[in-house]
Amino acid sequence: MIKLLIVDDHPLVIDGLKTMLTDVGYISISKTVKNGKDAIAFLKENNHVDIILLDINLPDIDGLRLCEMIRQDNKEVKIIGLTYVNEAGIITQLIKKGANGYLLKNMEREELLKAIDQVMNGSIYLSKEANEKIIQQLQAFGLEGNKLPALTRREKEILHLLAKGLTSTEIAGKLFLSNFTIDTHRKNMLQKFNAHNTHALINIANEMRLLD
Repeated sequence: MIKLLIVDDHPLVIDGLKTMLTDVGYISISKTVKNGKDAIAFLKENNHVDIILLDINLPDIDGLRLCEMIRQDNKEVKIIGLTYVNEAGIITQLIKKGANGYLLKNMEREELLKAIDQVMNGSIYLSKEANEKIIQQLQAFGLEGNKLPALTRREKEILHLLAKGLTSTEIAGKLFLSNFTIDTHRKNMLQKFNAHNTHALINIANEMRLLD
């Protein structure tokens, strides 16, 4: 059973999410709260939450800051940002703060379920509209789809393992390589895709369908 915490101050959004998930047998809504303070309080008392659907425009705590605060104390929980705003800068910042996904509030039920399934499998999910924004941003930096740098077989292998959440040490053990070798491959990929960190690298790879 996948247990959800919904953090949103709009009753209509909460009701809509409940309606979308009401007959999904493998998903249970543990709690709905309207602000960041109540979300933090609930998480301190209930450590078994699998996914947080997080409005990034809350009345008391900025959603990006709240995402970062939650991630500091909860390494395993999956966080999907919810917003009406589709801006590349916000998407990028949310992922950097530790989120696993980004959905617009006008989403369909099918997309919500797809996002939940994908982040539970260890991948990052971005809505179709968010995908388009990120691709536009990448193209602005000259990373057009037909000009993407090629990855070696080993780099692709490591990239997929990074996307699953494995650390360099874990990947080294799995592939029978040294930590130094894994870090070297990772740094090479960061340079190839002009990514500032591993989260950004995985995000770019996901947008370019390199993880399919």
